[in-house]
Amino acid sequence: MDRLIPWMLLKDVPGIGCLLAKRLLERFGSPEGIFAAADRDLLAVEGISSKLLEALRGARVTDKIRREIDRTRDLGIRLVPLSDPDYPALLREIPDPPLILYCKGNPRNLAPAVAVVGSRNATSYGVTTTRHMAVDLVRCGVVIVSGLARGIDTAAHEGALMGGGRTAAVLGSGLERIYPAENRRLFDRIVEQGCVFSEFCLDAEPDGFHFPMRNRIISGLCLGTLVVEASKHSGSLITARLALEQNREVFAVPGNIHSFKSTGTHTLIKSGAKLVEHVGDILEELRIGVPAASGFGAAWPIDGPLADLDPEEAHVAAHLSVYPMVMDELVRRTKLSAGKLAAVLMRLEIKGVCRKAPGNQYALCPSEQGTIP
Repeated sequence: MDRLIPWMLLKDVPGIGCLLAKRLLERFGSPEGIFAAADRDLLAVEGISSKLLEALRGARVTDKIRREIDRTRDLGIRLVPLSDPDYPALLREIPDPPLILYCKGNPRNLAPAVAVVGSRNATSYGVTTTRHMAVDLVRCGVVIVSGLARGIDTAAHEGALMGGGRTAAVLGSGLERIYPAENRRLFDRIVEQGCVFSEFCLDAEPDGFHFPMRNRIISGLCLGTLVVEASKHSGSLITARLALEQNREVFAVPGNIHSFKSTGTHTLIKSGAKLVEHVGDILEELRIGVPAASGFGAAWPIDGPLADLDPEEAHVAAHLSVYPMVMDELVRRTKLSAGKLAAVLMRLEIKGVCRKAPGNQYALCPSEQGTIP
């Protein structure tokens, strides 16, 4: 018998969710052991009722299960059961890990990992900040995990790829139902440079109830979860709560106090999440060392019209934000002298890239806010 069939069979038993399945596996060791166990031993497991015992006894290998396994192989998708050495170690520790993961790409070497989540309808500030954070994190050897959704998720994956690092996406649909559809190309790039996971069958639609289930996998793969822009009722707050329940760290990036898209992140900070101004805050909390060759703190790549700037101008522009920043902070970030920085900022003003604000502060011009990755 195909070694995957008992796992797929257990996964399909009505009423046996991931929490109860893990409890059964801890007692009987394997799906085969569960199906072979005596009735009295099964009923002795907390949560197993007579009705669930009947469901276990009635489980049969169907053509649907066999076809699903055959299709995954034809599509180059791996089925990774909980017992597989390539099953992510941190995910195995949560109370309700998926019995089996659908995986496209390479599931190995996904540690240390940080989840980056936030608003689907992100502002330019959120997108820019997320990309910058992701670039710096992967330069320090951190894997970025997110959900392939629009907005912050997309920016997190893109930043990881631009930084030459690894990233993993977790879908709330099957791997043959990529959602949102416009992220198909991003999906392919992630597969080349990381992996994409789902616990749902290949053709599962992106139903609403799938996403809270997906979120526990995002947080479960990681040492901590970083929230960038979240409204009061954002789904990313569910991911943060799940991270806490899994005994993982929660981080939040502060935003504009006048924006409703910052209310969720600010609530997290008030509740004890660590405020993040730069990735050093995350690395310090998670005790992740910075490789000497990481380039941490260096300027990140710039696309679009800003690509024509000279190296000094590009370096400074990459450290500007959509919010005004005082000169002292820019000196600290760019590591340029005050005189040199002032000269470069003047050139950027002339080129229409940045503007001077009251109080000797500088910010990107509105037309350039979306061009820095």
